[in-house]
Amino acid sequence: MLALEDIKILDLAHLAPGALCTMILGDLGADIIKIEAPPEVGGRGAGLGLSPRGEEGRRQAAFDPLNRNKRSLGLNLRSDEGRQIFYKLARTADVIVEGFRPGAVKRLGVDYEAIKAFNPRIVYCSLSGYGQDGPYSKFSGHDINYISIAGALNLIGNPDRPPVVPLNLLADFAGASLHGVIGILAALVARGKTGAGQYVDIAYMDGVISLLTWFVGHYFSSGAVLSRGESCLHGAYPYYGVYEAKDGKYVSLGCVEPWFWENLCRALGKEEYIPYHISAEHFLHKPEGDKWDEISSYLKQVFLTKTRDEWFEFLTSKDVPTGKVYSFDEVFTDPQVQHRQMVVEIEHPTLGKVRQPGIAVKLSETPGKVRTFSPLFGEHTEEILLGLGYTEAQIGELRQAKVIG
Repeated sequence: MLALEDIKILDLAHLAPGALCTMILGDLGADIIKIEAPPEVGGRGAGLGLSPRGEEGRRQAAFDPLNRNKRSLGLNLRSDEGRQIFYKLARTADVIVEGFRPGAVKRLGVDYEAIKAFNPRIVYCSLSGYGQDGPYSKFSGHDINYISIAGALNLIGNPDRPPVVPLNLLADFAGASLHGVIGILAALVARGKTGAGQYVDIAYMDGVISLLTWFVGHYFSSGAVLSRGESCLHGAYPYYGVYEAKDGKYVSLGCVEPWFWENLCRALGKEEYIPYHISAEHFLHKPEGDKWDEISSYLKQVFLTKTRDEWFEFLTSKDVPTGKVYSFDEVFTDPQVQHRQMVVEIEHPTLGKVRQPGIAVKLSETPGKVRTFSPLFGEHTEEILLGLGYTEAQIGELRQAKVIG
C-alpha cells in the first residue's frame, strides 16, 4: 500500500516548482495526470516544460525525476472540447495543481470556482510568485525576484560583495514546491473532517518569508537588522564556516554549540580558544577583536595540513560537526547517501539501470516508490480518454481537430 494511492491529481503546473510538488505526491502514491498543451496550440508559453516526444525523447524522460509516476495527457484547454474532457476528469479528481499567473486558469474556464461548482470536494492548489491577490499579484518574476522581495537574497554572501544568488532552491523548490505539498496534504486532512475541499493559495514569496521565520523573529524582537555575512550562521565567525584543505577541497565546520567547539579546540590542541565561542551578539554582528582574527587565521592554516577526507575522518571521530564539501560526482557514492537510498536504480526497458534521486520522506508502513518513468508527451492520452468512455473513433476525431495530442 502507498500512502496516497487513492488520491487523483490533475497537474497543470507546467514549470519545475509545480512538477516537484506533484512528484513528491506521486512518489507517495498519488495517481497524477499531467495535462500538457500541445505546442501547436500556440501562445507565449507553448511547449514550455513539455514532456519530450518520440523515441529520442525516451532517454530524456528516463532521467527526468520531476515527472516520474505521472501520466501525460495532451489537451488543448482553449477548445470547448478540451475543457469538457478536463471537466470529466475533474469530476472524480481529488486535487488540481496549477502554476500559471493569476487569472490565467479563469480565462481558460478551469479555475477553482468553475471546478468547485460540480466537485465541492476538490482541493485546488495555485502556485504563483506573489500570490493570487495584492498589488504584486500580476507581476512576472522568478526565484531571484521573490527572494529579493522576501529579504533572503540580501542576507546571502559576504558583507563587502554583492549578494550571492543561491541557485533557485529557496523560492522555487522550498517556498513553492514544499509549501504546496504541505498545503495540499493539510487540505486533504481537513476534507476528511468536513467533507469539503478548499482553495490552496501558495506564493513563492510567502514561502521564503516563512523559511526566514527564525531570523524574522529576532528582528521583530530587537529591531536589529541582520546584515549580509555578519552573523554566526553566515560564516563570519570561525566556528561556523568553510575551510580549504591540503588537497584544494573544502571542509565545512558547524561548531555552534559550545561543547562542539570545545571538542574541536581539544582535538587541535588549542584549549586556550575554548572560551571564545558563540554569544548573543554574534547573531547580528561580525567578529571584532584581534583574538577572532587570530583564531580564524589559525584555522585557515591548520586545515591546509590535511586533506578534506582526512579532516572528516579525524574530526567526526572527535564528535566535531564537519562535512565534506562535495561536487555532484561525489554525492551519490557517499555511504550515508546510499544507505538512505537517496539514489535509486530503476530498470529501464531499453537503457538498463537508470539512476534517479531517491525519496526523502521515509514512511515506515507505506513507503513511497518510483513506479514509472516520466512519460513522453501525450503518451497516455488514449488510455485516459478510453477510461472516460470515449471510443477510438471519437479519439481519432479529437486528435484530428487538435483538441488532444
